[in-house]
Amino acid sequence: MSMATAGVSSGLAGIVGSANVISDPAQLVGYRIGDIAPQLAVRPGSNQEVAQIARLAVSEGLTLAPVGARTKLGMNIPLQQYDVALDLTRLDRIVAYDPDDLTLSVEPGIPLRKLAEVLAARRQCLPLAVPFRSRATVGGTIASGVDSPLRQFYGTARDYILGMEFVTGEGQIVKSGGRVVKNVSGYDLHKLLIGSLGSLGVMTKINFRTFPAPLSMQAFIAHFDSAQEAAGMRQRVAQSPLRPLTMEILSPRAAELLSSGVPAEIESGQLPSHTFPKPGWAVVVSHAGNEKVLERYERDLRQMAGAADAIVLHESAALAVVGRVREFIPVALETSPGTVIVKMSVRPGGMSELLGDAAATAEKAGLSWSAIARGVGVIYFALLPAGRNDDARSRVDNVIKDLADTCGRRDGNIAVLWLPDEWKSLVPPRTAQRSDLDLMRKLKNVFDPNGIFAPDPLASIA
Repeated sequence: MSMATAGVSSGLAGIVGSANVISDPAQLVGYRIGDIAPQLAVRPGSNQEVAQIARLAVSEGLTLAPVGARTKLGMNIPLQQYDVALDLTRLDRIVAYDPDDLTLSVEPGIPLRKLAEVLAARRQCLPLAVPFRSRATVGGTIASGVDSPLRQFYGTARDYILGMEFVTGEGQIVKSGGRVVKNVSGYDLHKLLIGSLGSLGVMTKINFRTFPAPLSMQAFIAHFDSAQEAAGMRQRVAQSPLRPLTMEILSPRAAELLSSGVPAEIESGQLPSHTFPKPGWAVVVSHAGNEKVLERYERDLRQMAGAADAIVLHESAALAVVGRVREFIPVALETSPGTVIVKMSVRPGGMSELLGDAAATAEKAGLSWSAIARGVGVIYFALLPAGRNDDARSRVDNVIKDLADTCGRRDGNIAVLWLPDEWKSLVPPRTAQRSDLDLMRKLKNVFDPNGIFAPDPLASIA
């Protein structure tokens, strides 16, 4: 450890205690983002300590990266310098919970699974059904912006986050929004932190609206020969009075992967052997309600599916298939040594064409692929090269460029979320032009004028 690092370590220890400062290189490897490991990791226990650490970073010219359970550090997070990992897992308390008002206030380090257990005891839920759910924290989930299949019914996190407390790049503690559903008018500054990867501030408290837990649950699965037929089913459901919890289109390889032994190690629950009986595209629609509601859903969905083969799964089996769909990203990451996850957003009506173009592009490059298309117009497209050598990277790079052009022509957006660490400096997270880039940079300068937050998603946007 250099004298400069030793001095910073001493300063951090004065804030959080020496037991909460990590300098062992073997432990710091676990905080690595891409191929960069920090010099130190610090574990604050309060918002005041986070603010003091931020002010120390300003005075010492350090960069910080907020982290939680570290399930998302494999994402394609752009950074130039990374000195200190700000580990928020000690901030894991429920600050306030009013079941009658359906409001909740938590610190960012609380695990999603622990929070779900607390809410389930009052027959309530928070619709953050995101990948890595068994280990992920609330703060990491919000900061990463990875969405949930439940957005089909509940919307995204920005629709049920009521307010937030966060620390800026100047070490100031700021509050935005409130703790009740009906807030006073004003700017919802906290929504800027959703999906910001910790580049604007450090969340220290998040206020949510909670929801009644769904009643008895079913999953309807229809099988089709083509993406166009599957997208047609999605369109019919979208135009009907039905309001399902989730609606996903699975490519043939995605259905195969979710039936394999890999997701069984990630998501508990037994999946019936007949869930995906033959190769092809599948539409998975989950819904909940009383007996009459479930009967209506099944009747209407079977009518919409027409001659397609279809099955209905109940309760635990329905939860198992929805859980595996939720974990598509970690399943894909375990499938290939060079997995690349691309997120594409387009108008829902254009999903089948975009899927077709993406599939043709990947196959032309000789790359295996898998995809899940969310009913709201979001596609997670996984490239699955057989290796991670230079040839594989070159093929992947060409496919991503073609996908970016395709999305641009269809007024869509694209982001490269996951790829091997050694490729990250060569493949930017985003390649599309943005008309609001100057405004985004101004916001970054307001929230973090000294540039102490290491992640900078704007740095790589063309």
